[in-house]
Amino acid sequence: MAQCKHPRVQIVAREEDAEFVECLECGEIFEASEFKDMTIEDATPTNEP
Repeated sequence: MAQCKHPRVQIVAREEDAEFVECLECGEIFEASEFKDMTIEDATPTNEP
């Protein structure tokens, strides 16, 4: 099974310095900063053959 790329997320909680989002596709909940990091990693070209 392919890993979900979390194409659609919604904010589910906010704390003082953190936001938590839920993927509307797979249901995973994670910190919004992690989602931003995932997006950057996906957009970075790799040198894999």
